[in-house]
Amino acid sequence: MASSNSSDSSAPADVPAPYGSGPAQGGPAASARKPAKVRIHHLQQAKDAGTKFAMLTAYEQYTAEIFDAAGIEVLLVGDSASNNVFGNETSLPVTVDELLPLCRAVARSAKRALVVADLPFGSYEVSPEQAVAAGVRFLKEGLAHAVKIEGGKYYAPTVRAMVQAGIPVMAHIGFTPQSEHALGGYRVQGRGDDAQRLIDDAVALAEAGAFSVLMEMVPAETAAAVDAAVTVPTVGIGAGKETTGQVLVWQDMAGLRGGRMAKFVKQYADLRTTLLDAATAYGEDVRSGQFPGPEHSF
Repeated sequence: MASSNSSDSSAPADVPAPYGSGPAQGGPAASARKPAKVRIHHLQQAKDAGTKFAMLTAYEQYTAEIFDAAGIEVLLVGDSASNNVFGNETSLPVTVDELLPLCRAVARSAKRALVVADLPFGSYEVSPEQAVAAGVRFLKEGLAHAVKIEGGKYYAPTVRAMVQAGIPVMAHIGFTPQSEHALGGYRVQGRGDDAQRLIDDAVALAEAGAFSVLMEMVPAETAAAVDAAVTVPTVGIGAGKETTGQVLVWQDMAGLRGGRMAKFVKQYADLRTTLLDAATAYGEDVRSGQFPGPEHSF
């Protein structure tokens, strides 16, 4: 991804907030060390330069802090929290009120990453006005920097209304989990002749003002065609390697979730086994009387 300290004079530079930025944290020296935030124009720089950026989901402070420190450019407070935090079978049941506290925790903990929040099912479909109201809540109460909505060119007026209201929007096309019942389950989108539909969707959404287009479960060839058709950065999840960014659910990426993984998931750790071993050892120590020992007592 293009550096946020790029010397490109055409890119707007971050300057101190003109009206203050809350209580001082550690004085001038601490302010000087504060990392430059990733902004939507930095993602555009990546697209223009042909470089890449990484995106992961995050739902609470520790993963947000860790992924931020690892240099992950974008954190998504996804409606996938429905499955990965609240224990639902799908993303459909989660609500705005459930996601807002998670969003606040992530936004407060990430010092550099761009924080994007999903608008959950039922919070934007009725009208552009409903979408604007939901988006305002995520920026105002959730402290998010942008929001993501699912759907094709039908939602171009919705995107336009949100952008005009000052809400940056990432569009999500291809397989859209909130529409799984209408799509007949988890099915790859954009095969064969259907590829043109996704291209048309992406172009309409980008022209409406979406700063990025995310594609899920789309053939690599179709995703590459979509990426070539739009000037904004694209993000892929199961959409090949030609997109500007890639996103995964962190519990999949780090091996915390059990069960069968989707084809597009690469696991970089096995946290499920690590935590299982740790909890098992702890339980055995407690039952045997080995914990707490003298060194753990006052």
